[in-house]
Amino acid sequence: MWQYRQLTAVHRVNRPARPEKARHHGLRSKQGFVVYRVRVRRGGRKWPVIKGQTYGKPKTHGVNELKNVRSHQGVAEGRVGKRCGAHRVLSSYWIAEDSTYKFYEVVLIDPQHKRGYGE
Repeated sequence: MWQYRQLTAVHRVNRPARPEKARHHGLRSKQGFVVYRVRVRRGGRKWPVIKGQTYGKPKTHGVNELKNVRSHQGVAEGRVGKRCGAHRVLSSYWIAEDSTYKFYEVVLIDPQHKRGYGE
């Protein structure tokens, strides 16, 4: 898994790390289907305030124990979708994790492909 850390945060892969899972999530070995691997930093969401000074009532004073609304997997799908604007995200699945990152593979499809996958 250390190889995943050496690559960029979002990169295309030739073949998925978990082929059975990829097929379950819609991947077919045809033109127009692509797989991207994404790295997302683990942990909760810290409120970006200066010196921890939040101001206001004590109810709003939390800084460290905030939870993100979107899951790590949803964040990974969003990053790939933003990078590959011409493709549609079909699905994604977990492949690995370590102390710092979670790794996901995202299956995308090309809706403009001549085979008519967009319908």
